[in-house]
Amino acid sequence: MNTYWKKNSQEEIKNRIFTALKNNLNFNAQHILGVPGSHLDEKVFNQDDSFLNNAPFISTLIQNPNHIGCHTLGKSEAFFMGTQKIERDVIDICAVDVLKGKPNEHDGYIASGGTEANMQAIWIYRNYFINQCGAKPEEITIVCSTDSHYSMPKSGNLLAISIHKVKVDTETRVITKEAVTNTLVQAKQEGKKYFIVVANMMTTMFGSVDDVNIYTDVLQDLLCNFKLHIDAAFGGFYFPFTEEKSDLTFQNKHISSFTLDAHKMAQAPYGTGIFLIRKGYMENVNTEEASYVEGQDFTLIGSRSGANAVAVWMILVKNGPFGWQEKIFILQKRSEWMADQLTQLNIEFYRHAASNIITIKSKYMSSKIATKFGLVPDDHNNPNWYKIVIMDHVTIDKLMLLIEDLKNNI
Repeated sequence: MNTYWKKNSQEEIKNRIFTALKNNLNFNAQHILGVPGSHLDEKVFNQDDSFLNNAPFISTLIQNPNHIGCHTLGKSEAFFMGTQKIERDVIDICAVDVLKGKPNEHDGYIASGGTEANMQAIWIYRNYFINQCGAKPEEITIVCSTDSHYSMPKSGNLLAISIHKVKVDTETRVITKEAVTNTLVQAKQEGKKYFIVVANMMTTMFGSVDDVNIYTDVLQDLLCNFKLHIDAAFGGFYFPFTEEKSDLTFQNKHISSFTLDAHKMAQAPYGTGIFLIRKGYMENVNTEEASYVEGQDFTLIGSRSGANAVAVWMILVKNGPFGWQEKIFILQKRSEWMADQLTQLNIEFYRHAASNIITIKSKYMSSKIATKFGLVPDDHNNPNWYKIVIMDHVTIDKLMLLIEDLKNNI
């Protein structure tokens, strides 16, 4: 039974959003003189009421709410309290109904994407170790697999901490106990005492999923002081619906935070990542110097569009939990169909059984076919793999065209 996630009719969605906008400031109707922002430029963007009255998302864009800060922590800018409540509802749905957390035990916000959300987690844990454990930056390291997203080394670069990568099996894409042990032992020999561990819930290139228990077992065996973040940028709106018994949820006591991307599987506008974390950690990145911001700022990005939060909420409640399950079921069946076609052609590929990403070895793929179908390589200069992502628009009719070209290529 879902606690927060309920299906809404279109009329209910409109009423909720327009009510929220009425609870925000209105730059036209009120005497607002001190806010360094305004509605979108009416000379460029259509603000005709006959159009906007049936367009709640566009209306939110036009009114341009700024969701600066983190709205799960108490005070926030009162100017935009209406749509901030919708953002909190999104955080509740994702943390509790998708990732099996308990109500009122998490913080979070709508980030610009998975890269920022991963950076936010690593920033928080770096500061946590410094503030709570007296750690020196050079004693802290990021631990992730070689298949992890590039936002991990980017975070290490920006935050001036090192990174240690765990090798994955090149065929199965899995981490092993031996590989994790070797990486952690090496890090400890280099003087690392505090570990920010990032496990994957469907990697960007392969859709592979880390066995989080391998990480936690080895970390505990080696008496490591660690915090564990899950990068579910791609898998967060997919994997929980295909693998219900997964340990990659807030029910796992070792996991403190998650990244999700609504602009991937949820089909929200780009710039719509989601950061979720257990309560008690966000405070480590409070920017007290943001004193002119009511509630101050705990986020990496600062100002951000409230319209993105409204978009995610609309998508989730329009589908509802059962509609979402059906959506993922259809994509899963398409993925299984495509995997069967490739198997019949004796084409080597990787696919996690609970994933909608299929990655084909480059020796079966000509550059002409890859370009024709927009297949993404693991390395544009020297590709070893090309991936197919089974999204809503990727129908079996389209997949069949690729299969025919692969047959001819073979």
